[in-house]
Amino acid sequence: MKETLIADTMAKTILCTIDMSQSSRQAIQWAIKMAQQLRGHLTILYTYRLIQSRSGEVIQLKKQMEAQAQQQFELLEKELLISSGISYDFRTEIGFVSDRIEDHARKNNLNFLVMDKNITNNSRETIEELMENVHVPMLLVP
Repeated sequence: MKETLIADTMAKTILCTIDMSQSSRQAIQWAIKMAQQLRGHLTILYTYRLIQSRSGEVIQLKKQMEAQAQQQFELLEKELLISSGISYDFRTEIGFVSDRIEDHARKNNLNFLVMDKNITNNSRETIEELMENVHVPMLLVP
């Protein structure tokens, strides 16, 4: 019984995608509440795209974007996460949001997806594809 409880607790993994906007801050707050209630682990995923304009600039641009994301995350972390009582990690990845979510779901035991609705406003297909390819409950935060 004890092993089942431990395995069940470990299985609760929540992925929250963010773009550092005010609305993605609300998504993190929802994800934190879910992680607290389920005693689960929260992975916060920031995705970005690189467009190379000249050779040699990509590496510098990548470092710059990741440093900015880390700085912004540290502010969110201090305000929302440190005192939340949950386990969490922060990841930055290059690519389209939907591709990165699908990859994360394939490689990890994902139980819930929390997203800022505004992240998906650019393409309706993205949400439909996610619902088809990522078979986990999804919460879209307005």
